[in-house]
Amino acid sequence: MPDRSGFAEAASFFVPAEFVAVTMLAFTARRLLGAIPTLAVIVTLSFLMTRLAPGGPFDEEQALAPEIRANLEAAYGLDQPLAVQFGRYVAGLLQGDFGPSYKFRDFTVTELISSGLPVSLTIGSAAILLAILVGIPAGIWAALRQHRLADRLVMSLAVAGISVPIFVIAPFLALVFGIWLRWLPVAGWTPGRASDLVLPVATLAFPVIAYLARLTRGSLLEVLRAPWIRAARARGLPAMRILLAHALPAALLPVISYLGPAVAAVLSGSLVVETIFGLPGMGRHLVQGALNRDYTLVMGMVIVYATLMIVLNLAADLVYAWLDPRIRRERQL
Repeated sequence: MPDRSGFAEAASFFVPAEFVAVTMLAFTARRLLGAIPTLAVIVTLSFLMTRLAPGGPFDEEQALAPEIRANLEAAYGLDQPLAVQFGRYVAGLLQGDFGPSYKFRDFTVTELISSGLPVSLTIGSAAILLAILVGIPAGIWAALRQHRLADRLVMSLAVAGISVPIFVIAPFLALVFGIWLRWLPVAGWTPGRASDLVLPVATLAFPVIAYLARLTRGSLLEVLRAPWIRAARARGLPAMRILLAHALPAALLPVISYLGPAVAAVLSGSLVVETIFGLPGMGRHLVQGALNRDYTLVMGMVIVYATLMIVLNLAADLVYAWLDPRIRRERQL
C-alpha cells in the first residue's frame, strides 16, 4: 500500500484563506507584543554598558579644564544621577528623539541615522537579493548532481565563502578589481552610480551565498529521500513538478529560518564593509561613535539594529508558518 502520509501533509495546506489571514494577524500581534520586552532589555543594557565603560564623550588627548568639562556635562545632563539620565533618555526615545550627538554637534542622532540608513539598507538589500538569486539555485543544482563535478565545485566554493572572513574578502576584491584591473571604484559613494555598489555588495553576499547553497543542498537531498516524494514518483508525476511543487517548499524551510538573522547580520556586518570601501552608511557612524564614546550615537545605532533584527526574524517566522501548516497548528494559529 502506498505511503499517504505525504499527501495528508499536503492536504493540510488547503485551509480557508480567511482563517489563515486571521491567524497570521493574531500571530503577528503576539510576536510584536513579545518584542517590546526584548527591546526594552536591549535599551537598558546598552545604556548601562555605554555609561559604565571607561572614558567619556569629552575625553580628549589634551584634558579639558575642570570648569569647561563641568559646563559640558551640565549642558548634556551628564551630571545627573544615572537613573535620571536613563529616564530622560527613555522619555525622549518614546517621542522618536535619539538625542544630540556629543561629537557631531551640528547634527542630532536622528539626522545621522537618517543619512546613513538608506545607504546601509541599499547595500544590504542588494547583497541579500544577490545571495538568494545565486545561493539557492546553486544549492538546488548541487543537490540534483550529487557527487558529480558540479556538486564538488559548488561545495568547495561554499566552504571557501564560509571560511574566509569579510575583512579578507573586501581588500582582495578591491585589490583585484579596483587596483589591478581598474574595472570598479575602490572607495567612495555617489548616489545613483551602480559601480560603487558592486564590490561592497559582492563582499557582503559571498558568505550568505555559501550558507544558502549548503543549506539548500542538504535540505533538498533529505526531502528527495522522503517516503512521500517516492510515492509521488510512483504515481508518475513529472520530475519538475515533484521538485517545484512538492520537494522545494519543504526543503526551503531551513533556508527561510536562516534568512531572518542572515539579513540582520548582513545589515549589521556592513560596518566593516562600509569602513573599508568608504561608504557613508550606519556602520561608519557606529564605529566612529564607539571610538569617540558618543553615547547617544552608539545607543541610536544599537536600537536601530536591534529593531531590524526583531522585525526580520518576525518576517522569517511568518513565512515559515505560512509554508509549513504544522507550525500553524503547534502555535494555535
